[in-house]
Amino acid sequence: MFDVHMHSHFSADCNVSMENMVIGAIEKKLKGICFTEHIDYEYPDDSIIFEFDLKAYDQEIKRLQDKYKTEIQIHKGVEIGVQPHILQLYETLMDEERFDFVICSMHTTDRKSLHYKEIFEGRTVEEAFELYYTEFLSCIKNFKRFNVLGHVDLIKRYTDQPSKLLFHDVMTEIFNEIIPYGKGIELNTSGVRYGLSHALPSEDVLKLYKACGGEIITLGSDAHRETDLAFQFNESLELLASIGFKYVTTFENQQPIFHKIDEMKR
Repeated sequence: MFDVHMHSHFSADCNVSMENMVIGAIEKKLKGICFTEHIDYEYPDDSIIFEFDLKAYDQEIKRLQDKYKTEIQIHKGVEIGVQPHILQLYETLMDEERFDFVICSMHTTDRKSLHYKEIFEGRTVEEAFELYYTEFLSCIKNFKRFNVLGHVDLIKRYTDQPSKLLFHDVMTEIFNEIIPYGKGIELNTSGVRYGLSHALPSEDVLKLYKACGGEIITLGSDAHRETDLAFQFNESLELLASIGFKYVTTFENQQPIFHKIDEMKR
């Protein structure tokens, strides 16, 4: 198995060393992992800075790749938090740095952090959801230098009053925008850890992505500690297979590598 969404002390919201995460992955007998540390430029909370020393990150990745080369594959990734007004900053980042894998996520909408639920203030749940999805769509129409969209329905995690609407229309636009460019989505299993009944995205969104012709899908735990690595991966593989997906994808030098789901189940 491969876990291609995970964090270490290079992310501002994690205090576990990269080496401890590697050791945890080896103990869980994973074949490969990809660190996807957070870069969220202009994150709307001055108490937390989602940026890190890129040179030190590269050096530590290379050290661990060499040290554990006979035990596990280690790839270098990044999770970027897009907002419409800062896309040029990510263009520059992609010009200057090399990553095996890039996750494009939206953690901030209307210049407000989803984490603090400000997006719901003065809006109905439906209005907040629509704003989140349409702003996400605007970003990916103007920025394509990523491999997959991260937890595409993340907003569901931040409300105890789920929308009665599915927003499949705007999500169809999102998928129709990325699929022709060879971009995919991830199945992020952290949703259950944070109290939802499902991973992110939910089953209906996975089915919609498949119906739109989507084939590229990655599997990630979004782990911030060793014990969460590969969380609910067997169940997730079963779900993907039941929908009709034949492969999960990993990336090396941003080139997709396809792995048969039937050969990954434990």
